[in-house]
Amino acid sequence: GWQFAVKAVRGARVGNPFSINTLMTVAAIGAILIGEAAEAAVVVFLFAVGELLEGVAAGRARAGIRALAALAPKTALLLEEGHGDGQGLRTREVPVEQLKVGQTVQIQPGGRVPADGTILTGFSALDDSPVTGESVPVNKSPGDTVFAGSINTDGVLTVRVDKGAEDNTIARIIHMVEEAQEAKAPTERFIDRFSRYYTPAVMLAALLVIVVPPLFFGGLWHEWIYKGLALLLIGCPCALLISVPAAVTSGISAGARRGLLIKGGAALEAIGAVKTVAFDKTGTLTEGKPQVTDVIPLGVPEAELLGRAAAVEQGSSHPLAKAIVRRAAEAGAGVPASSEQKAVQGKAATALIGGEPHAVGSPKYAAELAQMPAWVETRIQILEAQGKTVVVVLNLPTPLGLLAIRDEPRADAREALAQLKDLGVRGVMLTGDNARTGGAIAEGLGLEVRAELMPQDKLRIIGEMKQSGTVAMVGDGINDAPALAQADVGIAMGGGTDVALETADAALLGNRVAGVADLIRLSRATLANIRANIFIALGLKAVFLVTTLLGVTNLWMAILADTGATVLVTANALRLLGFRIR
Repeated sequence: GWQFAVKAVRGARVGNPFSINTLMTVAAIGAILIGEAAEAAVVVFLFAVGELLEGVAAGRARAGIRALAALAPKTALLLEEGHGDGQGLRTREVPVEQLKVGQTVQIQPGGRVPADGTILTGFSALDDSPVTGESVPVNKSPGDTVFAGSINTDGVLTVRVDKGAEDNTIARIIHMVEEAQEAKAPTERFIDRFSRYYTPAVMLAALLVIVVPPLFFGGLWHEWIYKGLALLLIGCPCALLISVPAAVTSGISAGARRGLLIKGGAALEAIGAVKTVAFDKTGTLTEGKPQVTDVIPLGVPEAELLGRAAAVEQGSSHPLAKAIVRRAAEAGAGVPASSEQKAVQGKAATALIGGEPHAVGSPKYAAELAQMPAWVETRIQILEAQGKTVVVVLNLPTPLGLLAIRDEPRADAREALAQLKDLGVRGVMLTGDNARTGGAIAEGLGLEVRAELMPQDKLRIIGEMKQSGTVAMVGDGINDAPALAQADVGIAMGGGTDVALETADAALLGNRVAGVADLIRLSRATLANIRANIFIALGLKAVFLVTTLLGVTNLWMAILADTGATVLVTANALRLLGFRIR
């Protein structure tokens, strides 16, 4: 047992004299001094077994994360020119680490995607389950994104590399989970603080048990030294200290393997206490792939209207902007050169076209600049009542036309919101869209709606809701980042912007609204596991404390109680690895 004594001395040198190793060392030496060397040996052996089991438990909980690192292939088929030999494009196998952003790779049927990217050519179903937890292969086509580690099931794909090996989805998951496992939960921090006072108190109690009966009540020294040493072993807080981190590590690992990325024990605990979930609309409750459904020119040709709108929106990552640019391309509209693209937060996008200021903005924004004809106002109201988002294209301040865009709700949104209701959680949609469009979407999903909100309005509303309980915010865009940070728990959809992912406390890599309910269930299961572990750890100690003072149990049974409790709380925590999403 010399290694435990060495650890105890090292702990004392760094300001932690009352460690578990100190208790173990004092108990072992005391047993030897009173002639119980055999029991001292058994005590040290069982303690070593307990430490080994803790290591096995931690290793199993992290095994899923290590398995993620093995998902990305080591090599990729790089597409490059034939170097003048008349062969056109040809493939060359290269290490994944050498891939650069902008290069093109080919993925054969059955092969794994080597890097995060965008499909250029080909159609195939991709099995994203290793990364997102989505069990059903997803059909993808040109323009869709793919994740490193996903499996290409049938068609040949060419993919543009968007992120290097060190920044792909798998690498980010591993990095975030490693950070999360280092971030302690509030309960774990309390247990750590508790143990700083608990351990010295146990040593003092053991000393009193050894000294008081012989000195004041005529007890036998050998008998009471033995009982005091047993009390010292019973007091070892091994099981108590591992009860929380084992459950938290298992919970975080179980989530990561199922596309639920949680950034730390504090976030994991907070999610289970959520009373209200606020959802952004576009890209969160809806697919985030809106389509332009109506083009209404006001005195200019349709192609020109689309071209100017696309010129203003070029380069924007907003789903509505992408829909406009895509529709202009489909219509073959010429897109004029533009410059000085800017966003008027929550209102419009602006740019200069031929030196003249243009904007694509909400009807409310347009009304601030120009008087709209009555028939145009009526048409806007009709379109919005159909759940469509209407934007006005302006050559400031003159309106050039209207574009109506509709984004369909995600297939699982209604069922996901019903699951939240069953969990006793209220759902609210917060959107910058107009009240009619927001109301049409919300009515179909069966949840409350607050519409026509600026980013600062979302912050205010979340602040108000926090007064009634813990609030989670779910979003995917840059404009959602402040609200994600303001909420008690920020949850980012995995297809969202890097800003949203970095700001949030958790991420849904599978882009499933139902993932929010899965997060809450996982958190509550983890909290229940923690409570059970603490009960097991303290309950066993209480039983053996009484039996030891009564002389029923001996030294090796005392340490066996601590080792047994460690085994039980570890096994209980590992049950979380079998958590299933609905």
